[in-house]
Amino acid sequence: MIRNGKGGGNTKTGLVFEGKTDLGTFLSQQPGYEVIEEKEDIVSNGKHIKITVRNVYYNDIKVAELYKKYEFYSSFLKKVDINWEEYISKRLLPDDSIFVIIKNTVFIVECKHQQVNGSVDEKLQTCDFKKKEYKKLLSKANLDVEYIYLLDDWFRNSKYKDVLDYIHSVNCDYYFEYIPLYRFGLPVPDENEV
Repeated sequence: MIRNGKGGGNTKTGLVFEGKTDLGTFLSQQPGYEVIEEKEDIVSNGKHIKITVRNVYYNDIKVAELYKKYEFYSSFLKKVDINWEEYISKRLLPDDSIFVIIKNTVFIVECKHQQVNGSVDEKLQTCDFKKKEYKKLLSKANLDVEYIYLLDDWFRNSKYKDVLDYIHSVNCDYYFEYIPLYRFGLPVPDENEV
């Protein structure tokens, strides 16, 4: 798929829209990928605790960690020893997030689906604020943050041109229907494997 939703693409190397699957399910179905839920012992705020992490392996090498909604707080932030209340005033719950180890980057993925005019239209305009909040939250861990919308075809309508332009102008991103694996910096299976 070409940016801004023009053209087609090989959906085998992208994430199918949330209504059909989620990031963990998608990755576990790709050649060479395995998503394993594992318990980890960590020290957070001076206490030994156990957390659950969905680790992503490609050809048996750990490449990423996945977190949905509250897992971002109950597992990831505890793992990097961040008390969110010291950095932001209200929790932001990502639809999906993936920490890609080699890129030292957390990708926040927000899935937006629409069938009639409504409040989702305005929510697209909040990406700059939310990305800045996530950056503030993760600054102690020295992690980069990328903010990506996964949109359904409803948002291809020309009335969204200005808001889609705005998303790019504030260094956020969007894709229609799927996100290519390379956008996350994840290994793309050889076409012969697919």
